[in-house]
Amino acid sequence: MNREELIEYFDVSRETAERLDIYAETLLQWQPKINLISPRTVDELWGRHFADSAQLFSLLPNQPSHTADLGSGAGFPGLVLAIMRAETYADRGEEKVRLVESDQRKAAFLREVSRKVDVAVDIDVSRIEYHANQSSFKTVNTVTARALAPMHKLLGYAVPFFSPATTGLFLKGREVEAEIKDAEDHFAFAYRMVPSVTDPEGRIVVVTDLVPRAR
Repeated sequence: MNREELIEYFDVSRETAERLDIYAETLLQWQPKINLISPRTVDELWGRHFADSAQLFSLLPNQPSHTADLGSGAGFPGLVLAIMRAETYADRGEEKVRLVESDQRKAAFLREVSRKVDVAVDIDVSRIEYHANQSSFKTVNTVTARALAPMHKLLGYAVPFFSPATTGLFLKGREVEAEIKDAEDHFAFAYRMVPSVTDPEGRIVVVTDLVPRAR
């Protein structure tokens, strides 16, 4: 999926497209200095990274939300989603997106992009295990992650953020069914899988009611 196909498929407005253009330009400027994405995927930036992130947009609440994006890296999916929701919620100060990224250089990149596109996000430069226990996360209603860890580890990172009203949106690959089976030994949770629009073998795992199993 190229830029034009993404804009058409996700019905992206001109303002949002301009913000994504700035994001892409900044990433390409920083990429030679910081390995933000795999060099093999630079030519597939719009399909492999932007579109892959954008497909979570329709699964977010139809109301202002507080999202925690775990292991944000170059901002996929959290910063893409913040940009896509900006016209509806963030520009009015109603949307809260927190990007959790332990790498100082990647966090600096996230700050630069958010400044350039004028979309406010909170950037926490610490390990997920630390921030998962902070009181500021008590109101999280959406947790997102992409290419972060196998499901049992990912759910371990996510569970401190969860309440009965929280939904997890996790982009996973071909091994997702085996990963879920393994995760069920450690956690009780409800889930459904949504086919990826960017990868025929990919799935979005939508997780609710996540709690650790008693040991």
